[in-house]
Amino acid sequence: MEKYEKLEKVGEGTYGKVYKAKDKATGQLVALKKTRLEMDEEGVPPTALREISLLQMLSHCLYVVRLICVEHVDKNGKPVLYLVFEYLDTDLKKFIDTFRKGPNARPLPPNLIQSFLYQLCKGVAHCHSHGVLHRDLKPQNLLVDKEKGILKIADLGLGRAFTVPLKSYTHEIVTLWYRAPEVLLGSTHYSTGVDMWSVGCIFAEMARRQALFPGDSEFQQLLHIFRLLGTPTEKQWPGVSSLRDWHVYPQWEPQNLACSVPSLEPDGVDLLSVSF
Repeated sequence: MEKYEKLEKVGEGTYGKVYKAKDKATGQLVALKKTRLEMDEEGVPPTALREISLLQMLSHCLYVVRLICVEHVDKNGKPVLYLVFEYLDTDLKKFIDTFRKGPNARPLPPNLIQSFLYQLCKGVAHCHSHGVLHRDLKPQNLLVDKEKGILKIADLGLGRAFTVPLKSYTHEIVTLWYRAPEVLLGSTHYSTGVDMWSVGCIFAEMARRQALFPGDSEFQQLLHIFRLLGTPTEKQWPGVSSLRDWHVYPQWEPQNLACSVPSLEPDGVDLLSVSF
């Protein structure tokens, strides 16, 4: 790790601390992700191996944060892995916040929303085409280069390869605000739709500058969704009432989605509705 000069800690990832650093030889800025799971006698934990192999497979895509290399070091006699990523200066949540707060508060330009959404969809399509669900898409996991207007998907720590027929997955995954209703209702069989639901929530948040469904519990999250989109019925969603966490919910009718995203043109509202 002598090759790198640590500049500052920039956050905590799924598996450990993340530092902004500089490659001393080239001057290139990088993000160092120190894996919290240190290796034991049996070697690298499978979770870390899984993330590394996924990232190596996916990171040749322009819309996924690039894994430059993996460094293996000994710390106090214990081996530790550092993942070395390209560095981007902010994330989409912080970026949206700059438009929401302070003297420069203003809507995000429509062409920028369009560009970021395009890049996000390209990145998600790339993951899905390689058999990977991200399962934790949220503004904090989308890195942004403000100068170049580039958006990249990061933190594939919870992504996992999916196969057909779908395996049973744990349902404790996505941050609540971006979590799809089938996951909230305890379905163990889900697919690419869980990521597309998150994409819709992120799209709406760029247009509104605030979250579309800000629930503080799984139950509240479902109420937010049902109040806007209508309570699902067996006719619309066969089998919904037999899902593990289904309760009897108030019967809400779908509301006009355009009212929740007043800044979007009709085509934008139509595109958003496809995600849900």
